[in-house]
Amino acid sequence: MKYYLVLSSLVASAFASPALLTRDVDVSLIPAFGVQAGVNPDGNGNCDGIDGPDGVPILIPCSCPPDRDAFVQEVNTNVNAGIVVNNPSLQVSFPTDDSIGSQLARLNTAFDTLQNFAGPGVGCPIESTDWTQLRVEISDGDVPTSTPSAPSSNPTSAPSAPPTSAPSAPPSSGPTVVPTTVASPSAASSAPSAAPTGGVDPALVPPFGVQAGVNPDGQGSCDGIDGPDGVPVLIPCTCPPDRDTFIADVSANVAAGFIISNPGLQISWPTDNSTASQLARLNTAFDTLQNLDGIGVGCPIQSTDWTALQAEIVAESEST
Repeated sequence: MKYYLVLSSLVASAFASPALLTRDVDVSLIPAFGVQAGVNPDGNGNCDGIDGPDGVPILIPCSCPPDRDAFVQEVNTNVNAGIVVNNPSLQVSFPTDDSIGSQLARLNTAFDTLQNFAGPGVGCPIESTDWTQLRVEISDGDVPTSTPSAPSSNPTSAPSAPPTSAPSAPPSSGPTVVPTTVASPSAASSAPSAAPTGGVDPALVPPFGVQAGVNPDGQGSCDGIDGPDGVPVLIPCTCPPDRDTFIADVSANVAAGFIISNPGLQISWPTDNSTASQLARLNTAFDTLQNLDGIGVGCPIQSTDWTALQAEIVAESEST
C-alpha cells in the first residue's frame, strides 16, 4: 500500500534504470514501481496492486502505475521546477548522493509526483508501488546505495497512458523528520500532553505548526501552511486535528505496528537520536495524519510545517 514526502526497492527492491530520454534526472535513481499495471482486472476499472498485510492484493486503478517513461519525464519536470507542477504547494528536491536523507528526499519526490500525476491529489495511490516498504528499509539503513535494478515493466495489456482521474490519498510532501527534542508548539498547535499509558512520548511527536480554523472561507476551508508564493494553502477547517487525539492515534498505531485505519501501512517508532530514527518517527506521524479516518482520509500535509522540518533535519544530518 502506501507502505511510505520522498524511493521499488531502492535497492532491496532496487532502483530502475531504463534507457535515458532527454531529461536531467538520473533515471537509475528513480525507483521502479514494483507493481505492474493492468493485473487481474475486476471489470470495474480496478486491478491488483501491492499485497496487503493479509497477503491479498489491494485494488488500484488499472491505469496505475503510469507508464514508466511518462513518470520519469514528470519527475524531471518537477525537479527542474523545484515544485510539483500539478500541485505547486509541494516543494521537491532530488539530491544524488547516497545518504539516507538524500535517498528519502528522492523518494519523497517520487511519491509526490505519483500522487499528483494529473492534478492536485489526482494520480495513482501509493498501493500501486512497493515504496512504503522501501521507505522503511531506507530509514532503517538497510538499503544498499549503488546497485540499480531493472525497471518494473507493465504487462502488454496494461494501459500505457498516464492516469487522468484516479484519486489518491491527499497530496503529501512525503515523510518528514522529527527532531529528537520537539520545541514547545505555538498556541496554534497546542502543547504536548503527558503520554498515554503505554503510548509514545509526546515530546517525540512533532507539533503541527499550523492552527486549525484560521480564516474560514465559508465553504469548509481554512488557511494552512504558506505555499511557495507566500499565500496560505487551503486545508479543511478541521485540520490539523486535536493534538491529544492525534497523539492517542499515533500511540495506538505504534502499539499495533501498523496504521489501524489503513492496515497496509506498517510503521515503527524508534526512540534514539539517529537520523534514521527521527525519519521513521516522522513517517509514522505523517501516515497517521493522512489516514485519521480511513484509507487516505485524514488531513493533508499542508496542515503542518513538517516539510520544512524535514528539510532542516536532513540538512543538519548532511552537514555533520
